[in-house]
Amino acid sequence: MITIGNKVFDTANQTYIMGILNVTPDSFSDGGSYKNIDSVLRRTKTMIDEGADIIDVGGESTRPGYVRISGEEEILRIAPVIERIHHEFDIPISIDTYKAGVAREALRAGAHLVNDIWGLKYDKDMADVISESKAVCCLMHNRKDMDYTDFLKDCLKDLSDSVAIASKAGIDRSRIILDPGVGFAKTIKQNLLVIKRLNEFNKLGYPVLLGASRKSVIGRTLDVPIDKRLEGTIVTSVFAVLNHCAFIRAHDIKENKYAITMAEAIANS
Repeated sequence: MITIGNKVFDTANQTYIMGILNVTPDSFSDGGSYKNIDSVLRRTKTMIDEGADIIDVGGESTRPGYVRISGEEEILRIAPVIERIHHEFDIPISIDTYKAGVAREALRAGAHLVNDIWGLKYDKDMADVISESKAVCCLMHNRKDMDYTDFLKDCLKDLSDSVAIASKAGIDRSRIILDPGVGFAKTIKQNLLVIKRLNEFNKLGYPVLLGASRKSVIGRTLDVPIDKRLEGTIVTSVFAVLNHCAFIRAHDIKENKYAITMAEAIANS
């Protein structure tokens, strides 16, 4: 079990959906789609109606080749959005950032979870911000190089290092989620192996989140553009259920919700 905001998630028995809400002009899949607060709120309502359990707000694209923006600009993008979602809807909110200052302002605005693509290793203040706020964190596997000795063992070790940083800062283990980092510092074959061997990551003892929605591993495997990756994404969601992942992070909520519900029904029959 893990509590995010005022909701309890049965992570041992269900797979939940974190809905992606990018308020960016340049995200790889949906950049520029939501240009004002009304369109953001409409999209949020649609995702909730379709079955999203968490809304993950992102203010900076982290697609390959992305251009970094300042923390100040990121805060200007995400803080008003989080405030309105928090006011309008009863749903846990995640902030997708690796910057401590952005996380701090997002939590003040109403976010409940910090989704850090660098697993607390980019900004030395991030762990303390999360600890002081008593927020939940999702720590993703990432690294600056791809010099692996034993790929899966190295990934597990890297994530264990992130957990150690969290523990040292006083973040309780009940507030930690791990993400194996599909699409980050990995080849296509390595990304496929991560999805195939998702259950390995459960051995660390924390809920696991899979974020594979519309990513290049799907596009390059199927040789399809971004807008043709739904079916491939659904397959990864089914793998998440069969490998006991607690969460998936997705753009297309309704279709992935159906897939998860059906996969859970078969697995539990």
